[in-house]
Amino acid sequence: MSEHYFSARPTSVARAAEFEASIWGHQLRVQSAAGIFSHGRLDLGTRVLVRSVRPLASTRTALDLGCGTGVLVTALGLALPRAQVWAVDVNERARELTVANGCAAGLADRLHVCAPDEVPGDVTFDEIWSNPPIRIGKPAVHDLLARWLPRLADEGRAVLVIGRNLGADSYQRWLVQQGWACDRLAGAKGFRVLEVRRR
Repeated sequence: MSEHYFSARPTSVARAAEFEASIWGHQLRVQSAAGIFSHGRLDLGTRVLVRSVRPLASTRTALDLGCGTGVLVTALGLALPRAQVWAVDVNERARELTVANGCAAGLADRLHVCAPDEVPGDVTFDEIWSNPPIRIGKPAVHDLLARWLPRLADEGRAVLVIGRNLGADSYQRWLVQQGWACDRLAGAKGFRVLEVRRR
């Protein structure tokens, strides 16, 4: 059975690869490895996300949910020089790469990289950014969103990118049914960018 990028401890050989990404005016050089999501490149969904939306200048705490290589949390940290930036991933290898990439970008004093259960219960987020791991299945994604969206600050927002053919519209309807305000901010290349806020 092939190993999935959401394995907690990948057993595949950690074939290293480096790629570059330009996000919000910052040129990033990103270390990647096999066994994590989007090995060796910036995936299309995240490209659509960062081209469609920018972080709010008022943000003081931001979370990259499902951080992979850490490219998004690194970009958030550079775009928000006064913010504490958090990254969560179940994948141990992804967390290690996120620490390496974030520290290489000068974020060591503001970057918090955790397994899901390691985030202190009293931490809330002005923004949550995510390209959710849709392929873990809808019930698991529902559980993921139901766990983390309540960590938004009162005026906070979550920004999600989901493939249209992977159920973006049904996720939007489900979020509304759960009592969230959920608007489509953009759509491109077969992806929807959704903004989620408290009602």
